[in-house]
Amino acid sequence: MASEADIANRIPITGAMMLATLMNTLDSTIANVALPHMQGSLSASQDQATWVLTSYILATAIMTPLSGWLSLKIGRKPMLLMSITAFTVASMLCGIAQNLPEMVFFRFLQGAAGASVMPLSQTIMLDIYPQRLIPTVMSLWSATVILGPIIGPAVGGWLTENFSWRWCFYINVPIGALAISGIYVFMGRDRGGLQRPFDFLGFGALVAFVACFQLMTDRGPSQDWFGSREIWTYAIIAMVGFYVFIVQTMTSEHPFFHRDLAKDRNFVSCTLFGICVGALLFSTTALLPSFMQNLLGFSALQSGYASMPRGLGSLVAFLTVPYFIRLIGARRVLAIGIAVAVTALWMMAHFDLQMTAAPIMTSGVIQGFGVGLLFAPLNSLSYVSLNPIHRTEGTIVATMVRSLGSSLGISMMSATLTSTSALAHARLADRINCGDPVLGATLPGALNPCSGSIAAFNGEVTRQAAMIGYDTIFAWMALLTVFLLPMLLLMRPPPPATMVAVETPAE
Repeated sequence: MASEADIANRIPITGAMMLATLMNTLDSTIANVALPHMQGSLSASQDQATWVLTSYILATAIMTPLSGWLSLKIGRKPMLLMSITAFTVASMLCGIAQNLPEMVFFRFLQGAAGASVMPLSQTIMLDIYPQRLIPTVMSLWSATVILGPIIGPAVGGWLTENFSWRWCFYINVPIGALAISGIYVFMGRDRGGLQRPFDFLGFGALVAFVACFQLMTDRGPSQDWFGSREIWTYAIIAMVGFYVFIVQTMTSEHPFFHRDLAKDRNFVSCTLFGICVGALLFSTTALLPSFMQNLLGFSALQSGYASMPRGLGSLVAFLTVPYFIRLIGARRVLAIGIAVAVTALWMMAHFDLQMTAAPIMTSGVIQGFGVGLLFAPLNSLSYVSLNPIHRTEGTIVATMVRSLGSSLGISMMSATLTSTSALAHARLADRINCGDPVLGATLPGALNPCSGSIAAFNGEVTRQAAMIGYDTIFAWMALLTVFLLPMLLLMRPPPPATMVAVETPAE
């Protein structure tokens, strides 16, 4: 629980938490657009360069479960200071890396150091504010979580084109320094020493599951999924690890995560809802850049700028959602958010190859607003009935499973896009008839398969098939998002009381 000093200094503490969270979320995407530039500097192939991203994701997946236990053992303030300091130093080391092994190693350190920042910052903000202010506070915190990945590509593209890809990492140094100063000066030290005996078997099984699941979803699209022995190996280890973790959690006297988390109806239902939101709605942030660059011919910087209106929509939602929650309740706000997000996805399902950036920006604003309406009420409902002593563990679990949901969603949508585009290509090619007068009248000589280059014509068919694939994926995402609505019935509204009593956790 928060001390009186923390409550008195909650404004500067909130600022420090938001800076630390922004630094962490910004780094998840800022390096993506700089990857081609890194390849030349680090003498790496395209496949090798992807480990710059994979190593960060893998380290975060491994360290996230452990960060809750460590924060209870040594205290949240020391844990945050060590994490942010290590993240800042690792960012600087990434900027001066001279070869690929150095970069992959430093990115791994960066991911491991930053794994605890988001869940711990959320826990602290839940503790230092009364229940009546939680929707407003969670809106501000969610703004940094959402805006970081959205502005990351644009910031990364601008730094790379005007300075160097190394500045994508150097930018974390001043932000980290400010966050460290704010936490050190204004946050009181908690006593720590609250951890249960360490469950080595449960932790080992969980790390095996999370790490192999992340590797499976990350490597699957490039390795032909289950046509690859590598992916089968990851899948089997992940299944065994998950089974051992569940059995250990149900039977151990001191499980790695407390069993009381699974007994809280709101926490479980909101966590499941968060997985689905991550899998369905966050996938668009991974699909749209490749759509804009590969099919519409946008540059990395142009695609980053076209994505930024999504952040503006989210910002408007974050500013207004506390009022909506007080007016109509958190569950109704979630329902409206789903409806708005579905509308945006349906607009995206009608994209075409002749359009400008305007439809992308318009649908982005709408989708950003819809997604922005989801996070604050979801965070408010998740912990409203959970014993405050379990909040740290709860935020760790929620962060971990949402990350897994997003990773799985991106991989599934990417794989489905590939197969859908291939099917559309085959169907379009089957219908080509050189005697068709419409074909001869509409295609110029260079693209006409009967009088021009077959390779050029095949490239155009591939573009059209890819466009069909994107539209199909967006339509399916809109339909599946509608099915999230029944999950709202599982969530209980907040009680009228503004404070929740701390109870001794049941063993």
